[in-house]
Amino acid sequence: MFKIGFIKMGNIASSLVVDLSLDEIAERTDVEMRTLSSGPKMTKKEAEASADLKSWEPQLVIIIGPNAATPGQMAARELYKGMPTIIISDGPTKKEARDIIASDGFGYIILPMDPLIGAKREFLDPPEMAMFNSDALKVLSVCGAVRFVQEEIDNAIVELTKGVVKLPQILVTPEKCAERMEFKNPYARAKAIGALYMAQTVAGIDAQACFKLNELEAIALAAASGHEVMRAAASLADEARELEKGGDAVSRKPHSRSGELMRKIGLLDKPERI
Repeated sequence: MFKIGFIKMGNIASSLVVDLSLDEIAERTDVEMRTLSSGPKMTKKEAEASADLKSWEPQLVIIIGPNAATPGQMAARELYKGMPTIIISDGPTKKEARDIIASDGFGYIILPMDPLIGAKREFLDPPEMAMFNSDALKVLSVCGAVRFVQEEIDNAIVELTKGVVKLPQILVTPEKCAERMEFKNPYARAKAIGALYMAQTVAGIDAQACFKLNELEAIALAAASGHEVMRAAASLADEARELEKGGDAVSRKPHSRSGELMRKIGLLDKPERI
């Protein structure tokens, strides 16, 4: 039984499903999972608490949360040096910072399309937070980012079971995400890529509200603008999905009980091993 440990520090939309996507109907017999979450917090204190997962002796560790260059995330990594570990985050996007993560022996999957939320009390409350994550997750799911992450983790598991440490080191692009969803309709693929690019712009808009603006009106308008773009991106992702459904061409890749990926296209087709 292969043991995967998840450390969730803070939250990006991918955090909500990163573990669930590896066993979507809870029938895999080849893996065990444990998830340690610090909720929205991501300081050095939470990093120290993540050491509790080590006693379970996972064979692969996934550390996921916002901005992998923050002190809390960096402190968590220190605890897991020497263990096969993949960092999943919305940043850093600069090559120099990613090279530091790689030089320490970690894999990484950076998702710029999993954007910063408008986290200012002048705008954000619990329902708004939930709606933003719902919209972001719609885009990431329909347009391929969720599958991208899931497949890369699955690939790492396969290699580790062979005794080979081969971890992804990828700055993900909208095009790479859409490719994984195997869109048959080129307009659906174009809409998916467009939705992902829209999601990427949200981070820049919300960063203004979170870190640069001081007046209430400016903060509230900037954060609201970012969330409106995210909502529009989710609507575009819906259009892409509906185009594929209209042609009975939705790509589905469920896991078998033993963990291998299967594939089907037509709704009434039987899943077959890849």
